[in-house]
Amino acid sequence: MTLLFDPQPPVLAATSDGHQFPVRRLYCIGRNYAAHAREMGMDPDRDPPFYFTKWAETVVPSGSVIAYPPLTQDYHFEGEMVVAIGKGGRNIAREAALDHVYGYATGLDMTRRDLQFEAREKGRPWSVGKNFEQAAPLGLIHSVSEVGHLSSGPIRLTVNGEVRQDADLSDLLWPVEDVIVHISQAYRLEAGDLIYTGTPAGVGAVVPGDEIVVSIGGLTDTQVTIGPRAAA
Repeated sequence: MTLLFDPQPPVLAATSDGHQFPVRRLYCIGRNYAAHAREMGMDPDRDPPFYFTKWAETVVPSGSVIAYPPLTQDYHFEGEMVVAIGKGGRNIAREAALDHVYGYATGLDMTRRDLQFEAREKGRPWSVGKNFEQAAPLGLIHSVSEVGHLSSGPIRLTVNGEVRQDADLSDLLWPVEDVIVHISQAYRLEAGDLIYTGTPAGVGAVVPGDEIVVSIGGLTDTQVTIGPRAAA
């Protein structure tokens, strides 16, 4: 039996020690910083974490020029810490959750905010606002053996050198181990999965030519430049 067409090669993310991390799925946690929940017009009460997904092929490496996507007039940055899963499991116990982490990286959850809000107001899924080409820039993944587990420390985003987001990882409403527990109750986490853990307050729009840099203490920065508008 022959294939009807050649499959796409796997998406490979770079690690700080020169290896390649095969990306499987992306889980993105919504409203995981109280101040960001408020700026989105939502109650920051500590409800169970919720999340949306992105395709693996939305991942692009730091240093990329990413196109301003079609259909939007309000293209937003969201700087985040990313957790790389190195061991799978379902119904993972909290005390064992961090054993499933391979490492950590900086990243961006790029968002077509106008399309996200339109979908939200109509009670529809957020996919068109969140899941599109080049929507998940990712920095180098640092292994736990190199950086340990990150539960505090600065997370900062600049646009053209101006600080736009500035918070601490300790502000996460749901820390990494809790997020792993909740996701693993709904899905079997697998090696290669990435968890984008949520963004602090200060999100905003960018335009072609803008340079975005995400920094987290102990990790390599993620840097991208917004390119021209993509063809619709």
